[in-house]
Order: sequence, then structure tokens, then C-alpha cells
Amino acid sequence: MKAVLLDFHGTLAQVEEPRAWVLAAAAACGVQLDPVRATALADRLLTAGRAGGPLPARVPPRLAELWADRDLYPYAHRGAYTGLAETVDAGIDGLAEALYERLLVPEGWVPYPDTAPILAALRGAGVRVAVVSNIGFDLRPIFDAWGLTDLVDAFVLSYEVGRCKPDPAIFWRACGMLGVDPEEALMVGDTPADAGAVNAGCAALV
Repeated sequence: MKAVLLDFHGTLAQVEEPRAWVLAAAAACGVQLDPVRATALADRLLTAGRAGGPLPARVPPRLAELWADRDLYPYAHRGAYTGLAETVDAGIDGLAEALYERLLVPEGWVPYPDTAPILAALRGAGVRVAVVSNIGFDLRPIFDAWGLTDLVDAFVLSYEVGRCKPDPAIFWRACGMLGVDPEEALMVGDTPADAGAVNAGCAALV
């Protein structure tokens, strides 16, 4: 293999723990929540739908178009997830936006312990690396903050490419950016969408 394509969420990093997410967002709104209330609120927000969390139990019709386009346009990603959060009556002004803002900062994510060592090992072995993600915002500032950007050769993000996994086009774009043929690349992820790389000619490990 000359290249490895890596999914982001669930492969390289995870969103912060739900109660910490809610506590931080509430604090940004000037509210110090009791931990018990924060836990209960986090449970309700997870049911409504959290980026990086479980799929929503129900997408309100007014959000259906934004939801469908969430990984293609930043406005749709923000609108879908803030809209879902607003279906939960938290009694805190601005909470939905504050919850979304946690996605955009390094503190809102936790890299897995083996992420940095694996990226360093791949670089040391001369293997080209791309992060390939269905996502509606830029991951580069997060990798910058973690000191990992220099270990990634390309970021292939659905909202920039205009295609989402499992569409073969996003994998072909990644291979082109790395200068390898699909047969020379391995896609590593954690969802059936990542396995779509097989249809682009890549190997896949899911």
C-alpha cells in the first residue's frame, strides 16, 4: 500500500463526553449548570441528534432539506444541528449555537490515544495519508491545534469536494490528491459508507 485514507470521527477522534459538552456550552452562555441537570439535558439532546453522536430519533420536516445536505454545505450542517438542538427546551438563550460551536474547536474533540503514533508511523514508513470525512466544516484547525497537520498529506472533506462517502468520487479525489492509483490505497473507517471505497477500487478496512 502506498496510501492510507482515514475517516475522522470514530476512527481518529471522538466528540467530547456529552455532559462535558453541555456544561461547556452552557458556560459559554453564562450559565453554570448543575451536573445532574446537565446529564439529563445531554440525554435529551442526544436523542434529538448530535453531530458526532447518534442519529436523531426524528428529523422535523422543516429541517429535512438541511439534514439531507448537512455534509455538503456549512450552512446546512450548522442549520441542521442547531435546529435539532432547538427542539429541546433547555431554557438557556443561545444554547443551540453554543453547542454547535463546540464542534469547531479542538476542545470539543478527543483524539484517540493511538492517533498520533499511527500517523507518525505511516509518515515514517513513507505512506501517504489523507483524512477523508463526510463533514460540513473545516477540520484543519483542529489538527493544527493537536500538532498533527504535518502528518497528513491531504484533507478530503465532503463539503469541499461536493461528494459524500460512499460515492466513489470522494475516494478518487483523495487518491488523486495523494498521487496514487485507487488499487494502491487502503480506506480505514468505521461505517458502511467508508466501505464504499471498494467501489472506487480501493481496499477497505472497516
